[in-house]
Amino acid sequence: MRVLQVSTYDGGQGAARAAFRLHRALRDQGIDSSMRVAHASSGDAWVQAPRSKPRQAMALLRSTASWWLSKPQRSANPVTHSVAALPSGLDRELNAKGADLLHLHWLQDEFLSVEAVGRLRGPVVWTLHDTWPFCGSEHYPLNAQDQRFALGYSRGSRSELDRGLDLDRWTWLRKGKAWRSLLPRLQLIAPSRWMAEQASRSALLHGVPCQVLPNAIPQVFRPSEPSQARAALGWPQDKRLILFGAIDATDPRKGADLLQAALRRLVHQNSGQLMAVILGQSQPKQTQDWPIPVLYSGRFHDDVSLALAYAAADVVVVPSRMDNLPQSATEAIACGTPVVAFDQGGMADVIAHRQTGWLAESFDPEALAQGIRWALQRPQDQPVLSENLDRWRSDAVAQTHMDLYAEVLSR
Repeated sequence: MRVLQVSTYDGGQGAARAAFRLHRALRDQGIDSSMRVAHASSGDAWVQAPRSKPRQAMALLRSTASWWLSKPQRSANPVTHSVAALPSGLDRELNAKGADLLHLHWLQDEFLSVEAVGRLRGPVVWTLHDTWPFCGSEHYPLNAQDQRFALGYSRGSRSELDRGLDLDRWTWLRKGKAWRSLLPRLQLIAPSRWMAEQASRSALLHGVPCQVLPNAIPQVFRPSEPSQARAALGWPQDKRLILFGAIDATDPRKGADLLQAALRRLVHQNSGQLMAVILGQSQPKQTQDWPIPVLYSGRFHDDVSLALAYAAADVVVVPSRMDNLPQSATEAIACGTPVVAFDQGGMADVIAHRQTGWLAESFDPEALAQGIRWALQRPQDQPVLSENLDRWRSDAVAQTHMDLYAEVLSR
């Protein structure tokens, strides 16, 4: 079986890491998996990316153009918007590869246009790393009340706060037209039940078969002695470390402001003991409003360092307002560290309340603070244990994907 994974990146952000881990897990099980990306960083021999300087420069220009193409729309929704409009000819290349099956992942930064996706031939599997495949140009709705993806992007459904061109509607209409021949051949994968439910409710992908399959967690994510992990990273031994992972902590969707509000409720009870660790971000130029000392770890580019960071923390907090199923949650639990999050998105799929973490009422800072208190009161030498861990391991995830691929190819 020859499977071609298609993703803008093979590392860095969560969706790219998930795609690459699946690729490696499949190869370890004997599947002929390869990747086609716009920007390669893994050094993997089966990852294909532009090699010539002109083509590499064009890929960078496309990434920049993606940002500019969204500017005619002034949206109240601060998430990334992608119109995916620039032609590239990549669909012709992918169709000529001769793969038995194409597996799409995160395709933005003008890597593959809406129209090019519609021209892909043969069976196609698409993992929903965010909601872009069934939304307009936005990668997530503004909030739970934003239902344009379910209603169909009529002119009357646009937010009164939005200005300029309605690129969300334009992008959604293009998807509906370009993907007519694709949808009967399409199989969706959702990493969480929440994402599968959203896709089933969408006006665009309603009725397309969707299976819930978790992202793979490599074996390196396992419990370690916290003091040894802190020593390896150079982190303080005398603090209670509250880890928050975000490449951009200023992204409102990631909920840093909600975490800050929760920490203000804890600071008087634990004066001098608490420290926040911002994983994935370096020291910003402007001071951010954190009520406790902050350690900015910068971005870790290898799983070993990432696993040490989770093991070193007393608790990992995922205060997102809307999210699919952040890998930081599953990775932390695999390392034995409790996770505190709002009960939204796919968090209930991985957090067993008061066992592997805490599901707080959305979006109440006091409820989040209560969960952090619970985590900090647990014995530090007792890692949490999840019943789902075996399902998340790379070999199990590879097998479930292989079974689904075989089913798709037999249709």
